[in-house]
Amino acid sequence: MASKDIYFVPESSKWPIVGSLALFTSFVGAAMLFNQSPNAKYVFIIGLAAVIYMFAGWFSNVITESLEGKYNKQVDTSFRMGMGWFILSEVMFFAAFFGALFYARVLSVPWLSGEGHGVITHQFLWPEFKASWPMSVMPNPTNFTAFKDTIPAFGVPALNTLILLTSGLTVTFAHWALKKGQRKYLCAWLAATVALGAIFVYFQAGEYHHAYTELNLKLSSGIYGSTFFLLTGFHGFHVTMGAVMLAVILLRSLKGHFTKNDHFAFEAVAWYWHFVDVVWLGLFIFVYWL
Repeated sequence: MASKDIYFVPESSKWPIVGSLALFTSFVGAAMLFNQSPNAKYVFIIGLAAVIYMFAGWFSNVITESLEGKYNKQVDTSFRMGMGWFILSEVMFFAAFFGALFYARVLSVPWLSGEGHGVITHQFLWPEFKASWPMSVMPNPTNFTAFKDTIPAFGVPALNTLILLTSGLTVTFAHWALKKGQRKYLCAWLAATVALGAIFVYFQAGEYHHAYTELNLKLSSGIYGSTFFLLTGFHGFHVTMGAVMLAVILLRSLKGHFTKNDHFAFEAVAWYWHFVDVVWLGLFIFVYWL
């Protein structure tokens, strides 16, 4: 058992170097895919498999150490600080993309139409340009894909908003059940949260298929297409990862892990899920609605 006065320091681990090599291989494989290099998909698959192996092995070690009682309150505080900094880095990640959207809509598009500091830009670069959002008129049809229409906010996006907000409630109910020692309700609410996350991803995949096949809306559809798919795509990836993490927490709950007073792993995933919910609200308002 861990002493209250001794900070647990694990033995030397292979996982940091394994993780570095796995991520490097994945990035190289992705770069090769974008450049249509031969055997690119095999390099990417190997890298991705190595990343999954690293996560599974590393977290397995952490879970084992926790179950053996090696962590005390000091370690718990370190975990909380680490998760807090991680979520802050994710906030900055999405802030960059929201900033790009703001710059394009509020500054660049008006400048191109001759407003403010864009008089000379408008005269020499694109004199026939009229400011509008989304930009459906492309400067060079051979380099950009013209799209037929945008995706309305009060359709699948509104439904997905309801789904994510509901999932925020179900994970909160699961937390309450855990703090009251009601494991049956904990598992039920966690299962509902995982299901809602999967449904969200399913609907978003259908939305993407509709955008590509029927609206001709793609990453190459100018600034609107690129910002739309970068923001919604990265968010969808985060929802997928969050659902996977919740599924792991559900499996651990079914195995009897966590107690009323010791369940930081659950809290960390719940924090992450609430962060994903908040980001989606911003997406729904600024990407789909306004």
